Amino acid sequence: MRSFVHQAQAQRIVFGVGAIASIGAELDRMNVGSAVVLSTRGQAQLAGRLAGLLGDRAVAQLPVAVPHTPVEVTERTLAVVRGHQADAVVSVGGGSTTGLGKAVASRLGIKHLVVPTTYAGSEVTPVLGETSGGEKTTRSSPDILPDTVLYDVQLTTTLPWSVTVTSAVNAVAHAVEALYATDASEQTDELAVEAIGSLVSGLRALRSDRDSIDARDQLLFGAWLAGRCLGAVGMGLHHKLCHTLGGAFDLPHAATHTVVLPFAMAYNEPAAPAAMSRIAAAMDTDHAPSAVQSLVRDLGGPTALRDLGFADADIGRAADLAVAHAYPNPRAVTRAGVAELLHRALDGDPVRPTSGTVNGG
Repeated sequence: MRSFVHQAQAQRIVFGVGAIASIGAELDRMNVGSAVVLSTRGQAQLAGRLAGLLGDRAVAQLPVAVPHTPVEVTERTLAVVRGHQADAVVSVGGGSTTGLGKAVASRLGIKHLVVPTTYAGSEVTPVLGETSGGEKTTRSSPDILPDTVLYDVQLTTTLPWSVTVTSAVNAVAHAVEALYATDASEQTDELAVEAIGSLVSGLRALRSDRDSIDARDQLLFGAWLAGRCLGAVGMGLHHKLCHTLGGAFDLPHAATHTVVLPFAMAYNEPAAPAAMSRIAAAMDTDHAPSAVQSLVRDLGGPTALRDLGFADADIGRAADLAVAHAYPNPRAVTRAGVAELLHRALDGDPVRPTSGTVNGG
């Protein structure tokens, strides 16, 4: 089993079974005297357990985090943190809680420690996505990056199977888009390939043995690597489209990534053949987009946007929003192309290999 400490970009990583036992020592290292513990309602019990480990330093516990980091929730949380004069927030849970912690800590200039329980990867990025008025916007800044992350593999063993699948595929998406990012480097390419291999191997192993701690270790390690990719390079069509679908149509974050990923990969495949070949090799398959879709289907994950609450009537607006702002992508992002992608993803049409090279549209 892995156990290590990694420090880079002013962030400290503590990884291993039982890592949460060091939370008090880590807050000491950060010179934290008082902290507010954040979570979703579903993780309130675990947050309470961590608050117990902190004793008097845990001045409040707020189980208020929700998907897509609505600014109104952030504002209410800010009022509580200010009222207690806390000098840190502790985020316990997945991407929703990490996002809330980032929003609060970066606004107040206080410390942020994250205890992830999913494979979201947000905890290792200087990126924050927030929703206001039905639109999700993203900003990046060094002060958004959490100070310390405690990866405790044991905390992921009770993650429901459906969340395990979608959260892990969400992490795969970070690594996939890193491989064809315009600012990719040899280092991020190596991270991405290792992340995909670790995540896919972990999912396959866990499918055979749902109680495998080694498989959970592979998944959490792969999620850390994929998160580093997400924080190091710009993301393309897949992430921009999923943010649109989540912010404007309130679709579940990780499940949306899981459905859209093979279709976004197929869209970009003609313009990014080298990246797709590396993904295929990491997955030990011949065709990466269809292999991702098949893996999700075999694991019982979602494959159609319609099952998540998206409808035919939503396609036009979603396509408009997806092309409203320019962003890097290996293949030109057109309204017609996005609309066709969404039509195919609506009912989970089979993804098949394409031929030829696309330059532009």
